[in-house]
Amino acid sequence: MAKKENTDKSTWLSKSQSFNSSDTQLYVRGVPFTVDRDLLAAKSAKVSAIILENPKSDISHSLRDIPGDPAAFELLARFCHGYAMKISTENVIPLIVLACYFEMTENHSENNLVKGALTFFEQKIIPSWNETIKALSTSEHVLQQAVHLGLMDSCIQSIVEKALIDPRYLGEPVKNLDFDSENSEEEDFRPNARRRLFDNDWKLEDLTRLSPQLYEPIINSMNQNGVPSKYVAAAASLCEYEKKWVLSGDDMSIYARNSRRDIIEAVERLLPNDKGLFPCTLLFQKLRAAIGLKASLECMTGFEQRIGKQLEFATVKDLLIPSQGYAKEVQYDIECLKRIMKNFYGNYSSSDSSGLITVAELMEDLLIEISSDIDLKISTFTSLADLALSVAHGINLNSDGIYRAIDIYLDKHRFLTETEKEEVCRVLDCQKTSAEACGHAAKNERLPLRVVVQILFAAQLQLRDEFKREAIDSRDVFRNSEIDEEEEAKMEMEKTSVKVMELEEECRLMKKEIDNSRYEDDKNSSIVTISKKKKKKKKNGGMWRKIKRKLGCMTTNLQDYQYQVIKKNKF
Repeated sequence: MAKKENTDKSTWLSKSQSFNSSDTQLYVRGVPFTVDRDLLAAKSAKVSAIILENPKSDISHSLRDIPGDPAAFELLARFCHGYAMKISTENVIPLIVLACYFEMTENHSENNLVKGALTFFEQKIIPSWNETIKALSTSEHVLQQAVHLGLMDSCIQSIVEKALIDPRYLGEPVKNLDFDSENSEEEDFRPNARRRLFDNDWKLEDLTRLSPQLYEPIINSMNQNGVPSKYVAAAASLCEYEKKWVLSGDDMSIYARNSRRDIIEAVERLLPNDKGLFPCTLLFQKLRAAIGLKASLECMTGFEQRIGKQLEFATVKDLLIPSQGYAKEVQYDIECLKRIMKNFYGNYSSSDSSGLITVAELMEDLLIEISSDIDLKISTFTSLADLALSVAHGINLNSDGIYRAIDIYLDKHRFLTETEKEEVCRVLDCQKTSAEACGHAAKNERLPLRVVVQILFAAQLQLRDEFKREAIDSRDVFRNSEIDEEEEAKMEMEKTSVKVMELEEECRLMKKEIDNSRYEDDKNSSIVTISKKKKKKKKNGGMWRKIKRKLGCMTTNLQDYQYQVIKKNKF
């Protein structure tokens, strides 16, 4: 056994020159340790039971699966041999695992190691965010045993409780400029000053230092316990986690690639499906990483679905997804773009068509961007053009963008034959080109003659339709003006008739008043009126006699004259 006076680590790792009868040699992860089995049995119920069952047996045969690391076992051996030992954040979990393995409980010996280590764990580790994360980061090699003992659950519960009280333990959410208006509520948040969360002299431990085996269950627990998703999934820690474990490093070994693939798949599982938590550019970055690492279909589909929900905020650079494979017959992953477009249209529920127009224009800009690539094949160009046309279907969008892309492609690929040029121009809808595009095409020598004729013919049809529309519009305007004049005349006539009726009513009232006044006057002068009538009758008789005399009818009275006139009229 090594000398007790020497406290250096090497004394416990080296073999003793002379063995006592009670000394035994144990191996921890290939490292030899010489310990006194009697002293070990005094603290360990497990070792004591082995010796009690077979006093002369070699206990090393029964202790071949010692968990933990050599540093933790050295502390345990020092404790058993009566040396001073220091429990710290970095060694407390491995030490608890070892103590539980050797059954160093209070039932076997007072003030044993299990009690001391658990007390330190409960008083120093659990109450602190930083100490909990530090302790977890050093427990990866005993993770299975720590989970079995419930140490992991205690640490995870502690972290989740602190995140529920103050979500900014997880870091600031990623700024998404496309959704700033929706996240304006963050400005009203004020962290608890007592935590000194943002003091310059106090550094907050980040979850990114944890391995995927520890990181994923913590994030899942936060999602299950209601920690705001914008802090759980959209916190900067998740982006940094991917950057640290997936995107960094040049190790391209099979083991490294498999490890990165597992991590990117775990990151995808941790992302919620909420729209706008991540900028679209970051989601495309994760998708490219998943494609490059040949992640599972579920992983890539998950990223594609999240991108499809906010595709209107993507850029042309985001859509440039290179094709994978050895042959690379197609430079860009068109099938992936088709799936993203399908997810976009399947999730688009707004009544506003501005998002649809934005995506259609985005596809045209993508086609224009890649058309200058000298290595771009005709099949790739036409496939992307067909996709752009399908996106623009049902939207009042002209084909000027497609025409511009065709013109650039023909300019950069002057070696094409006439047949190949016609194949490229097949995707152009001549009926949707504007007048400016038609004018440019008529003078474009790069276009096949047949395509130029089709464009000019379509331009004539558009001009004819325009004339028809103008004629119909002018006729409708004239008809509307006539209708307006008739309506105005009717209104004037109605106004006039109303005025006439009012005047007639006034005249009727005036006539009635006049008749009443005449009746009173006639009643008062009835005698005078009668005498005047008699005189008038005499005067009238003298007048008739004069007429008869002139006509030679003096002997005929007035009644006879009237009779003769009537008889004459009958004949």
